Amino acid sequence: MDLAGKKIVLGLTGGVACYKAAELTRGLSKAGAEVQVVMTNAATHFITPVTMQALSGRTVHTDQWDARIANNMPHIDLTRDADAIVIAPCSADFMFKLAHGACDDLLSTLCVARPMTVPLMIAPAMNVEMWQNPATQRNVAQLRADGIALLGPDAGEQACGETGMGRMLEPEQLIEEIIASFQSKVLAGKRVLLTAGPTFEPIDPVRGITNLSSGKMGYAIARAAREAGAEVTLVSGPTALDTPYGVHRINVQTAQQMHDVVLSRVGGQDVFIAVAAVADWRVANASGQKLKKNGAGDVPRLDFAQNPDILAAVAALPGRPYCVGFAAESEKLLEYGEEKRKRKGIPLLVGNIGHQTFGKDENELVLFDDAGHQRLPRADKRMLGRLLVGEIARRLG
Repeated sequence: MDLAGKKIVLGLTGGVACYKAAELTRGLSKAGAEVQVVMTNAATHFITPVTMQALSGRTVHTDQWDARIANNMPHIDLTRDADAIVIAPCSADFMFKLAHGACDDLLSTLCVARPMTVPLMIAPAMNVEMWQNPATQRNVAQLRADGIALLGPDAGEQACGETGMGRMLEPEQLIEEIIASFQSKVLAGKRVLLTAGPTFEPIDPVRGITNLSSGKMGYAIARAAREAGAEVTLVSGPTALDTPYGVHRINVQTAQQMHDVVLSRVGGQDVFIAVAAVADWRVANASGQKLKKNGAGDVPRLDFAQNPDILAAVAALPGRPYCVGFAAESEKLLEYGEEKRKRKGIPLLVGNIGHQTFGKDENELVLFDDAGHQRLPRADKRMLGRLLVGEIARRLG
């Protein structure tokens, strides 16, 4: 319920992408938002007010002279308790109206009359040639200068059969952008490199050694850092998770691969967060072919070699980023966590009991630093990710 208690005015303008607005409305409602739909006349040619009313559970407004509003001023009343206005889809024509302050229908008048404390976000949707047209780009520049946030567009196949920029973002992407808009940008301008998930050390081409880490905590932190305004690179071991929206993901399998990618990317980073559950050892004599059982019951011998310590390697670099480590223990967390922080030589270590959190949606964290330790209360991992990002930002000053 990331949008619990939020009131969103959702505006629809004319375009085939109106069909996505139906799913967007459902998604916003599921995230806890109260959605008030306002449609232009053009939008009603693509999707009906009846549909949007059924999905939002609220009366849809299309007319600036709507007598159902007590004072006959919907352009005023509909925004006064709103937390944000989102126009999705936003046509080239409506972008022109916004850029020039036009007020010739309810939605455009509502946007101009909104309190400046209410953020306005638009999701452009149009043909690639319309998007690239110099006039449209002049309007884009003006909208950005006016503080209007552009969500997208994306590149891809379009309803007209052409391909290119101008495609409206998908509903789930728009929801992520809207959620992020309400988060404090405490890491704005920062670059964050982060590892997550388990590693997998091959025994042979079909078997290997891994652990129970699902990657959920690391992915939640990556999402929270992006919400906080950071440019985030996620180096991930094998997981079944979707990449957090707006995060650059690099997939690896083994600890050595993770080490090599991190060391190649760490230059210029402001923060390094080592969340991944990295295997301490690898099989030194891994077989090139599948190991077979034999009738004698012989058991193959596995020889182990120690993997590189990724966190220690980054912490030892000159001009290192701010380093945050993770410790997944099975016992004595307070003792082992502080000992590990000192051994790694890092300013902040985050500890948890591994078998109580692997694969789960909730967790409980303990932060270790020079001042001692601090507990973060048990919560879902998304919330903990935001709390941890806030703690990191505070320590960065």
